[in-house]
Amino acid sequence: MNQARVSRDRYLRTGLVAAVLVLLADQASKRAVLSLIDLPQRGRIVLNPVLNLAMVWNRGVTFGLLTGFGGWGHLLLSGLAICVVVALGVWLRRAETPLAATALGAIAGGAIGNVIDRLRFGAVVDFIDAHWGDWHWYVFNVADAAIVCGVIALVIDSQWPRRVPADKPAE
Repeated sequence: MNQARVSRDRYLRTGLVAAVLVLLADQASKRAVLSLIDLPQRGRIVLNPVLNLAMVWNRGVTFGLLTGFGGWGHLLLSGLAICVVVALGVWLRRAETPLAATALGAIAGGAIGNVIDRLRFGAVVDFIDAHWGDWHWYVFNVADAAIVCGVIALVIDSQWPRRVPADKPAE
């Protein structure tokens, strides 16, 4: 087996581990805010001067976009997210660096976590409220944070030059 194939198989495993870890962390955090601390009943918990827990049921996608699909919206958005996860899986099989594989896994794990919410509740459980004074960022969850960090990591990874194998001429 050639070295490139071995590396890609290792990167695939790295990405899958990242996806599972993000999915588990996301679902565990949502279970904690829904069941253990009953955030839907409590509404808001101040943790420190810049961070609260605040219960939001997001029926759209990032920042509450695409909420106008009616009763079938959560199914439509879930289907779209599953298509994205499949595309990420194809990309992951071709990942050339551990950073790219980890980032793709984090994005896929986050997307799956939010799909689970949509199918269970008809909306995504958002609860992390970062703010500065009276200015609040959009309320988000662990899956959202993993998706954003994964995208940032992919952008960073794309800026690093790739080593060209000796048997393959540079383009």
